[in-house]
Amino acid sequence: MEHSRKKLARDTTFPQTLQEAVKYFSDLDTCNTFMAQIRWPDGVACPYCESKAVSYLSTRRKWKCMNRVCHKQFSVKVGTVMEDSPIGLDKWLAAVWMITNDKNGISSYEIHRALDITQKSAWFLMHRIRLAMQTGTFEKLSGQVEADETYIGGLARNMHRSEHSRKITGTGGSGKIAVMGLLERNGKVRAKVIRDATQLTLHAEVRANVEPGAELFTDGWKAYSGLHQDYVHQVIDHAEKYVDGQIHTNGIENFWSLLKRGLKGTYVSVEPFHLFRYLDEQTFRFNERKGKDADRFVKTVKQIAGKRLTFDELIGKKTEH
Repeated sequence: MEHSRKKLARDTTFPQTLQEAVKYFSDLDTCNTFMAQIRWPDGVACPYCESKAVSYLSTRRKWKCMNRVCHKQFSVKVGTVMEDSPIGLDKWLAAVWMITNDKNGISSYEIHRALDITQKSAWFLMHRIRLAMQTGTFEKLSGQVEADETYIGGLARNMHRSEHSRKITGTGGSGKIAVMGLLERNGKVRAKVIRDATQLTLHAEVRANVEPGAELFTDGWKAYSGLHQDYVHQVIDHAEKYVDGQIHTNGIENFWSLLKRGLKGTYVSVEPFHLFRYLDEQTFRFNERKGKDADRFVKTVKQIAGKRLTFDELIGKKTEH
């Protein structure tokens, strides 16, 4: 699969810009062939029974499983985040290119206008793409790691009086969502919505994601105290300075800056229930920042299989699996 991704990205005819991507994927047969190559690099296999005995129905752009027990028809969308979507692959792939490569994110209204679909469809489509961008790994961060927490929420001064009284009942992080971030210097970042910023919570996140013995850099928040038992813990007191040689948290704070710029400037209002999806999106783009647009696009498409998100799950009517 990795070989397939690199081969496509190196193809001189493969798009390298958004304009080229829109032209390239305007043909549905090209879209179908591309998706099949990404999903089944060793040959098309039935997503229901995994049989490779399939026949292509060119008039319907679908395959038919020739296994006598199965005998089902399927498209490249089956078993992916695109399943049951009436939106064509040409628009799906253009949307994937846009969301994976726009540094500050792109709103559902922009997708709605650019692709001529409803804003509701664009919103649903984008959340499904964010699910594809989600990456999970058991590999822990190592070397030099920065840890920090921040709070995400609407600015009180911009709220209507009724909203302010409902959401803001105290000071500091009250009415906002706590988020934990860990950044491996010259490496990747991880961000997660957390219950609170207490010692119990922060210590658990650090130990779950950082190799024992790593150099750990934090600010002076008292909840980080005690980590010296498992890590080379160094603290920068922001009341005195922001950098002391290699002791700083500037890397993770830069990530927070990018995240909040997108949340406030592009999405404007993000419901707490959906915040983790926007973290997945920004984390993906940050971790793939050194790659080219085509690389990020192909990597996202490669991750669409085996994931599913229905509208009921998205709005909280059903529990996600």
